[in-house]
Parts: sequence; structure tokens; C-alpha cells
Amino acid sequence: MTFDSSPTFVAVDTGRRGQGGPDSPDSAGSQGPAAAGPRDRIVLLVLLTASFTLAVDFSILNVALPRIGTDVGFDLSGLQWISTAFAVCAAGFTLFFGRFADLFGRRRQFLAGIALLGVASLVGGLADAPWLLLVARVAQGLATAAVIPAAFSLLTTSFPEGPLRDRALGLNGALMAASFTTGAILGGLLTDLINWRWAFFINVIVAVLVLATGPAVLRESRADDRPPLDAPGAVTVTLALVAGVYGLTQAGERSWGDPRCWLFLVVAAALLVAFVIIERAVAQPLVPLRILARRTIGWGNLAGVLAFATETSVVFLLTLYLQKVRGYTPLQAGLAFAVLGVGTIAGGLVAPRVIGRIGGKRAIVTAFVVQAAATLPLVFLSQLPGWLAVLLVATFAGGVANLVAIVGFMVTATAGLPDAEQGLATGLATMSQQVGITLGTPVMSAIATAAGAGVAGNVQHGVATALAVNGAVCVVAAGLFALALPRTRRKARA
Repeated sequence: MTFDSSPTFVAVDTGRRGQGGPDSPDSAGSQGPAAAGPRDRIVLLVLLTASFTLAVDFSILNVALPRIGTDVGFDLSGLQWISTAFAVCAAGFTLFFGRFADLFGRRRQFLAGIALLGVASLVGGLADAPWLLLVARVAQGLATAAVIPAAFSLLTTSFPEGPLRDRALGLNGALMAASFTTGAILGGLLTDLINWRWAFFINVIVAVLVLATGPAVLRESRADDRPPLDAPGAVTVTLALVAGVYGLTQAGERSWGDPRCWLFLVVAAALLVAFVIIERAVAQPLVPLRILARRTIGWGNLAGVLAFATETSVVFLLTLYLQKVRGYTPLQAGLAFAVLGVGTIAGGLVAPRVIGRIGGKRAIVTAFVVQAAATLPLVFLSQLPGWLAVLLVATFAGGVANLVAIVGFMVTATAGLPDAEQGLATGLATMSQQVGITLGTPVMSAIATAAGAGVAGNVQHGVATALAVNGAVCVVAAGLFALALPRTRRKARA
């Protein structure tokens, strides 16, 4: 299915395929080769390394915030901006950059974003004033918004739809989900054993390695006929996402009763309405509304939002429980989630097989059911003997199930589209991921606080209530997607 607004792409092949590359008409929906070649593995390594590094940036500095504030000169109320400045830019600009990559070159944007990441991280690691560190975090957020959808679309266009793409998306999903616990553990280790500045300097090393390898192995797609960028639509949707993410982060940092939170959320809603009106009016829209009308795109991306929101908020709630109820240090709490990280990796590895056997729809529905079942024991942790063993087993099972849902969402939300639309599709998927990450914690934090978590001695009850709501959301999601998602079938292998 193609759209009038789609540019014609000229594939610049580096010799990875003799024929039938991803830009060929028959590539969508075909199974492609069953095994990856050496160049495929290098491409995958470059893209996954970059995506994982950027995903780690969401959480790596959280445990180091107090020390950063002391060293650089932030007051207590200003510390939140170290995380907020990054999150707002990373989520707010991702759809714009996803479409920009389609029009002006994914490989070019990927490499430019990595270069920006390296420079921004060097500045952040050397920063000795609050304003300079915040500038670096804004630049890191913009680099993330540019690189992740470009890397995602390079991945989907480098591997034809079928088993190879499913495996690549499985590894990508596993690393993206594992990055949150990895970031907390790595941030604690670097802060305690070396210096928090190395949380920035590691990015510089990764950027240099990717820039040294990427140009030789990544394949470019460039627009032969480049339509003008829908500037009004791009500005409107970017401002809407920035306002929405900022409103959500303020809800998490302050409370849902903060007037500024609701002001920005209302502004975001109004801008989204304006965006839809603009997209209906312009000849070549940033986001063709016919794409959003596809059930695989609309419902698939909602599955992504809920998958990321539910699991990342479980990590937040259990971190609160371990530190406030059980007296764990931040590093000990981070290490307790190592099993969850193993579960996410395992889920990423088994997800392609599950999807290949039962299809994307059934995989998503089953995953949400299992995730709900894994969340249930966590509600009763304080009443269960051997609570730590229960926590480890439940988080492992939940991690596996969550990754099956995430990979199912990624496969569903990018399937059946031509390569010329993959940047847009992956931009939407990346936006869904980041909205889910941003949404889950403040919502569950508000529920836990309303149930008493903000009062000494009631933390346990507040956390248990929020976990029960989290599990209920998974059950509702399973029922919703069982009814709404279309059933997809793979073509038989040749």
C-alpha cells in the first residue's frame, strides 16, 4: 500500500544483496533469507549498539542526580531538569525526525545524530555549570530523537519482513527494555566506583566506534523526488509532543494536582487537534492520516504505549518498595532487577519464534495475560514467605512476557508498509515507546501516593495498590487487543 505523499526512493546498495533487496516490490511480507550474512551481523551490531546506548541514557543518571547536583551546582528543585530536558527533546522531536529520515536519508541522519551525541556527551562530561550540563542534555535528547527512528528504520529496511526482521526486532526490543535496569545498575557502579562523568564519556567512546564502522556497512536510502517538508504539521506535532511530555514529567515530579501539569496537557491536546486539521488540509502531509487509520498502526502503537508504561512503572514501584520498605540502597535495588534484565533478553530471543508460530496479535494478547499473572504475586510481596525469591521469579516472567508484547508491537506497527514509509512507521513506534516510558511512572506514582505511599508507614499499601492497578491494565489490554488488532499471517516459506 503506497500513498501519494510518499517520495520515490533510490536504493544505494553496498553489495549486501545480489537481488531482491528490501526496496524491491516483493520484499514486504516475504520471508527473505533464513540466515544473516557477515555484513548483516555487522549492520545489526552497529544499529543495536547505538540504540542501546541512547536508551540507557534515559536512566543512567537517575541514581547520580544528588552527586551531580553537588558537583555542578544544581539546587534540589533544579535536579529534575537533568532528566526532563532530555526526555522532552527525545520524545518531542522523534516523529519529526522519523519523517525527516524518510525524506532526506536515514543513514545520513543516523550518522549525524551519533556525531551530535558524541559532542553533547563530551560537553556534558566536562560541564562545570548547570546551564552547560542542561545544554548537553538537550543536545543528547535531540540526538536520541534523530538516531533511534533512523536506526529503527535502517533495521527494518535492511532486513526484509519475515524471520530475519523478527529476530532483529527481538534483539532490539530486548536491549531497549533491558536498558532501563542496565542504566540504573551502570549509573550506580560508575557513580560509586569511578565518577558520574563517565556516564557521559562512555557515549563518546561508543560514538567514535559507530562513526568508524557505520559509514562502511550501512546502506543509504535517499529520496529521488523530495517533496517539501510539511513545516506547519512538523512544528505543530513537535510542540504538541513537547508540551505533553513536559506535562507528564511535571505530574511525576510534582503531582497531578499541579495546575502547570494540566495546562501543558490541555495545550498538547489542542495542538494535536490542530495537527489533524493541518494534515487533512495539506497536499503532502507529514503523517498521512490513512496510515493512522490502519488497525495495525493505530492499535499496534497503543499496544507499545501500554507495554512500556506497565513494565517501566513496575520497576519504579518495586524500587520504591525495596528502598522505602526493605531499606535497600539505590545500587542494591538496581542489582535486584538484574533478573528482570535477563528476562527481557530471554523474551527478546523467544519473541520471534512465538510470533512466527502464533502471529503478532496472539503474541501480544498472550504476553499481556502472562504479564498480568506475573504482576499479581508482587501485590502480596509483604505477606509471602521468601518474598525476594518471589520478586525475582515474578519479574523474570514479567520481563519475558513484556518483551514478547514489545516485539509483537514493533512487528505489527511496521509490517506491510513500503520502505519509503518505514521512517514514519518507526518514528511512530519510537514515539509510542517514549510516551509509554514517560506516562507509566507518573500515573502509577499518583495512584501509589493516593493510596498512602506518601505517608510514612503506608508505602507498602500504596505500592501494592498501584501494582494491582498495573496488573488490571494488562488484563484490560489483553481483552482490548484480542478484539481490536487484526489477525496477521506470515507467508509460507519457499
